[in-house]
Amino acid sequence: MSSGAVKHDYHLVNPSPWPLVGSIAAFTMALGGVIWMKGLFGLEKHNPWVFYLGLLGVLYTMAGWWSDVVKEANAGDHTPVVSIGLRYGMILFIASEVMFFVAWFWIFFEMALFHHVRTASSIEEVRAAWATWPPHGVETVPAWNLPLVNTLTLLTSGTTVTWAHHALQTGDRKRAKIGLFLTILLGASFTAIQAYEYTGIIKEHLFFNPDAQNSQLFGNVFFM
Repeated sequence: MSSGAVKHDYHLVNPSPWPLVGSIAAFTMALGGVIWMKGLFGLEKHNPWVFYLGLLGVLYTMAGWWSDVVKEANAGDHTPVVSIGLRYGMILFIASEVMFFVAWFWIFFEMALFHHVRTASSIEEVRAAWATWPPHGVETVPAWNLPLVNTLTLLTSGTTVTWAHHALQTGDRKRAKIGLFLTILLGASFTAIQAYEYTGIIKEHLFFNPDAQNSQLFGNVFFM
């Protein structure tokens, strides 16, 4: 047996630039977000270009890193142990996303359903602030317009990606590609509609009313 034979089930990758490039891009995007909202280093707020530069770097990192992973898979480097690790990584990612949204839905429904509990406060301003939900004076978006369209778009994308997954399991690569293409198209449509809706909300100053109590809390929870 050759002394250079592999004696383990792991694929040792070559040195990769993507962790460093990705972390620099993510830091730039976060810093750009602060500059965009607050201004920093002599740059005035409402300047989004540093954020967009970081976002471009993150997207470039994702494309390059995933391309390397696909090449390794096609080369047969993904042993059963490596494949299990990739699956566990995706499961943990989905679980973290679930808990992230659980927290935000929790705080929203806690405020929406049990806001009256806070009216027992001895402070008049607190009682007035929590008397209604949404807070009195806050203008919201009709739920049956763009929010309904975007919800249906998101649910439909879940259907198409499930179809693509089943097609891939049965070896039907053509249908899998069609399903993934439709999913990407629906995802892009969802993002475009969301951007259009949020732009209108910010322009019309909906959800945030400086004269209304708790408007900042309501608006922040909505956007998150």
